[in-house]
Amino acid sequence: MTTVTQVKTARAKARTLRISPRKLNLVAASIRGLKADKAVAQLTFSTKRIAEEVKKVLMSAIANAENNHNMDVDRLFVREAFVGKAMVMKRFQAGAKGRANRIIKPFSNLTIVVAEREIEAPKAKKTTKKVATTTEENN
Repeated sequence: MTTVTQVKTARAKARTLRISPRKLNLVAASIRGLKADKAVAQLTFSTKRIAEEVKKVLMSAIANAENNHNMDVDRLFVREAFVGKAMVMKRFQAGAKGRANRIIKPFSNLTIVVAEREIEAPKAKKTTKKVATTTEENN
């Protein structure tokens, strides 16, 4: 029988971000699994337009962890960062020969979950004794 340990997590959500989910997922994938401070640095120097909004959501998740769940900020890491579809604005643009061309403006939802990394006890080194065998001992 295995025991399941409870992992403390904190989350933050951003709804209706004005970017397609496919583009937002590229930024979210770049911070998944990183330590919180490294993820903030990654987003600070990212060239993507949406990185600033993702950084705000990450900072909110870190603040939630610190203030609401009493977690240690130095041990936080991005456990999950996932993207979902939101509404889609539909517009039109005049096309050739009196036609109308459709323009789709997608929105996205972003959820970031941070958790505390467990402190691992230092592993003891295995020491194996090497036994020298010589032909005299075997006889």
